[in-house]
Amino acid sequence: MKLQQIKVDENNSEIVLFTTDEFNSLTANLVLAFGERVFLEKTAPYQKLKSLYPNANIVICSSSGQISNMNLVQNNLVATAIAFEKTKIKVTEIDILLNPDIKLLGKKIKDDLLSDDLKSILVISEGSLINGTELINELILQTREAVPIFGGLAGDEYNFEKTIVGLNSDASPGKIVAIGFYGDNIHFGFASEGGWSDFGPEREVTHSEKNILYKIGDRFALDLYKEYLGKYAEELPGSSLYFPLSMKENAMSEPVVRTILSIDEEKKSMTFAGDIPIGSQVRLMKGNFDKLIDASYNAASLIHKNQSNKPELALLVSCVGRKIVLGDRIEEEIEVVKEVFGDKMLVCGFYSYGEISPTLNKVACELHNQTMTITTIYES
Repeated sequence: MKLQQIKVDENNSEIVLFTTDEFNSLTANLVLAFGERVFLEKTAPYQKLKSLYPNANIVICSSSGQISNMNLVQNNLVATAIAFEKTKIKVTEIDILLNPDIKLLGKKIKDDLLSDDLKSILVISEGSLINGTELINELILQTREAVPIFGGLAGDEYNFEKTIVGLNSDASPGKIVAIGFYGDNIHFGFASEGGWSDFGPEREVTHSEKNILYKIGDRFALDLYKEYLGKYAEELPGSSLYFPLSMKENAMSEPVVRTILSIDEEKKSMTFAGDIPIGSQVRLMKGNFDKLIDASYNAASLIHKNQSNKPELALLVSCVGRKIVLGDRIEEEIEVVKEVFGDKMLVCGFYSYGEISPTLNKVACELHNQTMTITTIYES
């Protein structure tokens, strides 16, 4: 596997940030490119990337910040080109504006990608319209829970207006891209950690519809949430990124974090990036700088101790909420990952509206929010 990473500015001029020996741009077969949505709409970088890597499948995704080998990059596009030497890839794209039926999406991914030698699927999804839980559940169903799935939901800085994704074209709304990796020579490592602290009692969800939460116990969800937020309630929905919810579907479930995307003052409800089922137990969470950074370190360490070979590439998908909370310390969560893996591994990724990664007791995947999610890749 040969790698190159570049930064592209608003004039479509590139700077090489990283390249491995013997990298040849003509042999690159996959390019992952991340940039802020407004930047992507203004610069339309696809033709530039196609001229640099003419034989590659090029995926472009809007983000809330780009993760590069030089840590955090903003107001520029970061593109990572991969030349697999022993691994076959296949790509497919779905437009949910044209085909909103989640079952059609799952069937297309199954028809286009599923085969006996499929090792893993990378999903880069638009993040404004899709219900992340429905997307994940359909992917798990169609792959029979046997294929690890990773990736994330596109971001839009802190705007929450629209997100855009593109496959072999400039990014546009409503697109979901899936990439399949095939053969016995490709290997992956997965980890996801949050580092958020619980506060307040655990309470039962009594009224919800998919990812819209109406009541917790006998209280309207928004009223209860505002009560706990205190002075931060005046800054909703933006301030909700500081206080996500921890959710357990049942007593035996591992808790997952759910980010609030919007609120409805009239209905006193909150809409989340993933489902909040009736009967699940929820608890508010709050961030602590050191614990959030330690979680990134722990995720990297978990992969590092379980992999005998050194990975060549790490895809980091972290949450926009972490970026807001960590503020000026945001680069520390990238630096600690690089500290674990060493300087010979290339780091890429983006700040997202939702992270997709397998968990310890789920072979396939889970939708995460407010986590640092790491996928390492190498060829044997």
